[in-house]
Amino acid sequence: MIITDLLERNAVAHGKRVALVDINPEKDQAKNLLWQEYSLVESGGNAAIFRKELTWAQFDMRANACANLLRAHGIRKGDKVGILLLNSLEWLPIYFGILKAGAIAVPLNFRYDADEIAYAVTWAECKVLFFSQEFTSRVALVRVQLETSVKHFYYVGLDKPEWAASYELNMADAHTSKPSVDINEDDNAAIYYSSGTTGRPKAILHTHASLYSSAITEQAHHDQELDDVFLLLPPLYHTGAKMHWFGSLMSASKGVLLKGTDPKLIFDTLSSEKVTIIWLLVPWAQDLIHAIEIGNVDLDSLDLSAIRLMHMGAQPIPPSLIKRWKEIFPNHSYDTNYGLSESIGPGAVHLGIENEHKVGAIGKAGHDWLTRIVDEHCEDVAQGDVGELILQGPGLMKEYYKDAESTAATLKDGWLYTGDMAKLDEDGFIHLVDRKKDVIITGGENLYPVEIENFFRKEAYIKDIAVIGMADKRLGEIAVAVIELHEDDAGQSIDAAELERISQALPRYKRPRHYIFDKVPRNGTGKIEKPKLREKYDATNLVARETES
Repeated sequence: MIITDLLERNAVAHGKRVALVDINPEKDQAKNLLWQEYSLVESGGNAAIFRKELTWAQFDMRANACANLLRAHGIRKGDKVGILLLNSLEWLPIYFGILKAGAIAVPLNFRYDADEIAYAVTWAECKVLFFSQEFTSRVALVRVQLETSVKHFYYVGLDKPEWAASYELNMADAHTSKPSVDINEDDNAAIYYSSGTTGRPKAILHTHASLYSSAITEQAHHDQELDDVFLLLPPLYHTGAKMHWFGSLMSASKGVLLKGTDPKLIFDTLSSEKVTIIWLLVPWAQDLIHAIEIGNVDLDSLDLSAIRLMHMGAQPIPPSLIKRWKEIFPNHSYDTNYGLSESIGPGAVHLGIENEHKVGAIGKAGHDWLTRIVDEHCEDVAQGDVGELILQGPGLMKEYYKDAESTAATLKDGWLYTGDMAKLDEDGFIHLVDRKKDVIITGGENLYPVEIENFFRKEAYIKDIAVIGMADKRLGEIAVAVIELHEDDAGQSIDAAELERISQALPRYKRPRHYIFDKVPRNGTGKIEKPKLREKYDATNLVARETES
């Protein structure tokens, strides 16, 4: 079976049930949407909230129409098609339409600037690019460069530029029957770009088999059933968001797409849509808790009784955060999920809802996955020792597209070398220590920034923290903590001296040598962009920046 078979099965068995709900709080964006049947459900201040549903039958028909549109314009099996859209009801039907056409879907990070768009599209050799209003100016800047590979630009929205074709007008003429294309599980299906935090993003190639395996794994971990409702906040261009939603695809249950991460909007949506499952990044969970603690959200006015599971991933999860969450929501089950785009998103390792007592660990090997922790000689390390986490399972990437050298360095003898440093505890649970490239060597000692970050996260006034290494003539490197306070706490008298006092509970070599008050940058998948901080705060400007803070 391949992933598109699940959509077709749902359309037959549950065609009239709601598959997707799109909630759009941006009035200006709503005016540009194709789906004119959006309902105004709330209006206040400068924002309006619009809502639209899509059934499984409509979802499948639109995916078929998109596939037939592509086939009519010369797209054949193995051709690449780019998607540059914000989360919307159009996103997933286009993605599945590409797959049904036998083509390879290439989701693009909506934060890319024009040059990054040009690089990603041309590297993947996309013949078609779907894009929307938000990206018109960026695409226009590099259109001539893109035309070396792109033959068709499809504009998803109203008021298209003159050089692009209207997606909706072309869709109106497309057949809605399933296209006749021979697709098997070993065929290439999608290219996902890595975060690119250490240079140009790598193009990660997956087959239909790995996409389908992620759906199996997700439902095996979280037991999605027909009546579940999943709130999807992260961007669909990333594997972590889409592969968690694949659990809804497996169970034919409802998914809710919400634009924005405002805590009040999230809580209102959890209540009004009777959400049962929510997946969060660390900053979002912290913001939700903080909004409750300062009185910006009135829990008594909400109906959150349907929620059964909150799960998290994309980075090490501080135990103090989950403790605070469970104090507020004691009836919510919790799970930690670990994965990479190279291992088709979440699920290669997971904690399991039965193991909340082990929060802090990322868990054990996920459904159908194997794990090892190895040293520099690829030998298993002893229990309690730190080594590199490696993975083997059905969702491994096929390769880095057109990059044999990086592929060979990452895939060895059927194992994926993650670059994440980890250790195994006495109960067999894996604890993520840090990224291999982020380890700080100070005075000959290995210092793992995540341990320091988790220590400080228990302080409620800290919204976010990143610990980075900086060059030091005597010690080689020293630890520097970049602290982001909650906006309403920014004016309080929290200074480096107070943080230094708190740090006395740490071993001396683990204490940050400097504290900087600034925003902690994160990419679209929630990972801290430490290279940006290292570039911003080198040894020459550190003291000056501290003075400014």
